[in-house]
Amino acid sequence: MTFAQKNLNSNETIALDLHPHWWYFAGPVATLIVSIVVGIVLLASDVDGTAGDVLRIVIIAALVVSAAWVVVRYLKWMTTHFVITSHRLIFRTGVLAKSGIEIPLERVNNVNFNQTVFERMLGAGDLLIESGGEDGQSRFSDIKHPDQVQGLIHAQMELVAERRAGYGARPASGGSVADDLERLEGMLQRGTLTPEEFEAQKRRLLG
Repeated sequence: MTFAQKNLNSNETIALDLHPHWWYFAGPVATLIVSIVVGIVLLASDVDGTAGDVLRIVIIAALVVSAAWVVVRYLKWMTTHFVITSHRLIFRTGVLAKSGIEIPLERVNNVNFNQTVFERMLGAGDLLIESGGEDGQSRFSDIKHPDQVQGLIHAQMELVAERRAGYGARPASGGSVADDLERLEGMLQRGTLTPEEFEAQKRRLLG
């Protein structure tokens, strides 16, 4: 499930739309597997009578609860989005009760990421975004490749700064499309833009 286009403003484009990393499922899936294994072992013990009936009820209840936890976590995963657009950062989560955070890129002061050794092996981690105003600090967990996401946020921030300086608008007295493309190519070579972001901005200019 992708982020709904109806939630975007006019002339706003999506640079990145992420669901949480698969590690988000670790707890419920591990619980379900343990419940299945323990259930098989206990049923194989061949307990009869009332004790056996109680044991089977407990095993079934544990399996149902574990499976329900996996389903609920999957639904929440499907409805959780970390989105980077041309103008802002958007976080949305929730199936029935929803919550969200929006941070204009022009108000982002600093972007840090944190990974343990294990998370680095998995390609997961946390993002800590500091912004001006009342937003303060926002932490986002289970982000895929947070170092790359950090780089993309910085690239989008640079594009916002360029637009605010008049680059994006291209007034009549300003540079040509060729000049803008040359500047984008320079940002690509410096690593400020990813190839995907470069192509998206190129299409916007030639649009």
